[in-house]
Amino acid sequence: MRKVIHNELYTKRFGIELAQKLKPGDIIALIGDLGTGKTTLTKSIAEGLGITEMITSPTFTIVREYMSGRIPLYHFDVYRLSSAEEMNELGYEEYFFGQGVCVIEWADKIMELIPQGSIIIRIEYGINEEERIYHITNIT
Repeated sequence: MRKVIHNELYTKRFGIELAQKLKPGDIIALIGDLGTGKTTLTKSIAEGLGITEMITSPTFTIVREYMSGRIPLYHFDVYRLSSAEEMNELGYEEYFFGQGVCVIEWADKIMELIPQGSIIIRIEYGINEEERIYHITNIT
């Protein structure tokens, strides 16, 4: 599915609507260049889940846990990983197959670990500075 996101308000709406459909064990894999809005989308998903903590990119910690919503949110930023094997050190399977929702920024770096049924959102720049194109698929 292809979705045109005209600006940050549309990103927020999309993220909130997506979050309302999520259930424990769901994984959202975000792929896109620097500045395409992966963290902005994650913040919107968190809002839709009822997360009250401030969402920040876990670039240096790799994963942040947010427990205040209707479902826990595990926010990954795997940009700094040099290999998918480094995810083993984090105990990623407990997150991926746990009772929360995982959102993974830079997921293309660990695609071999992303389970079937995950939602893949490839984000690219649109025709103007604010517009983004979301290409949404599921791993089957």
